[in-house]
Amino acid sequence: MVTLKNSVVAAWSSFDFAHTSYSIIMVTFVYPLYFANTIVTNGKGDLYWSIAMSTSMLIVALLGPALGAIADETRSKKKFLLVFTIVPILGTAAAAFLQPGMIFAGMLLFILANAGYEGGTVFYDAFIPEISPPESMGRVSGYGFAAGYIGSLATIFATKDLLVSGNISASFLVTAGIFTLFAIPLFIFVPEQKKRSMLSSWTLVKRGFQEVIKTVRHIRKYRNLSIFLLAFFLYNDAVLTVIAFSGLYAKNTLHFTTADLITMFAMVQTVAIIGSIIFGYITDLFGPKRTIMITLVIWIGVVVAAYLTSTVTEFYIVAGVAGLALGSSQSASRSMMALLTPIEHTAEFFGFYDGFCGKASAVIGPLIFGALSTGFGQRQAIISLAAFFIVGLVLMRRVRVSV
Repeated sequence: MVTLKNSVVAAWSSFDFAHTSYSIIMVTFVYPLYFANTIVTNGKGDLYWSIAMSTSMLIVALLGPALGAIADETRSKKKFLLVFTIVPILGTAAAAFLQPGMIFAGMLLFILANAGYEGGTVFYDAFIPEISPPESMGRVSGYGFAAGYIGSLATIFATKDLLVSGNISASFLVTAGIFTLFAIPLFIFVPEQKKRSMLSSWTLVKRGFQEVIKTVRHIRKYRNLSIFLLAFFLYNDAVLTVIAFSGLYAKNTLHFTTADLITMFAMVQTVAIIGSIIFGYITDLFGPKRTIMITLVIWIGVVVAAYLTSTVTEFYIVAGVAGLALGSSQSASRSMMALLTPIEHTAEFFGFYDGFCGKASAVIGPLIFGALSTGFGQRQAIISLAAFFIVGLVLMRRVRVSV
């Protein structure tokens, strides 16, 4: 029987604080703009950015499920998480040394850093069933996302003066420091179920891939899980694409200044904090399925409104609503996965969820957005995301849950 301990939840949530400090700077706000508008000098920033984003997600999609299965066998989630934490920290710091025209280096650096960042979520998420009983998973997941958005907000304010003054390189170094500092509590205070394996590393790798193949072959036995994973694959594709291109859309289509962008992202993180907590309780009260469906309706409204928006003020409103849906949709999805996953296969199934469905979906969305943006413009690219949310909503209606 898992007992909920506030100190353990706080230490686990601290990692979300650290993790999301990377996300806001390297995935959503600073690095995309710096790469697409400064490092790339030939006007194809959206296309190169979409290729870098999709490639990093493809790497995790191929490796994530197997790594999850390996972690299940050895109960070594912390060891794997440590490796996948060091890589993005070093990558964030290294971004400070890029110069205009270093397109390949900028893409390679981001691919490695983001693969490490995204790969780490497999092991981080898999701790939920070990630190929380089922009836509290929604709240615990919500606390984690709330801590993450607090981390994003804190990082924005910590780098604000540097960004306004144009000292982009220093902002990457500050972010790497924040990531390092707040990642430490999880490794010290969060307990992990231990299991000593007598198998060799190569045998574990082979077993990991064999377990993935077995999971795929037998996925039809888990009907509700398979329907949910397909729905998640589609709507998460659109969510991650919004995250990857929101800053570029605001800057290049609506002509936001750096100060405008800082204000917008600070507001989004603030709203996302509130949304994560509120929808965490809503998830426990009404269940993750209904919560996800509510957020998908919100997302459909967000992309349609973004397409129609023409002023900075209007986009502030759209971004605020997106912030409300952002934390809540991801938190409820994580709760739904935890609800449908047998505890003895948490790392393996979360590897399939985060590694394949989460990351493989993000291969498709950014590429479509980058291609449409390059050929027809960013407005046409943003409205295309509505289709992903609509189909995801239809599929979610077919998922049957017991609570």
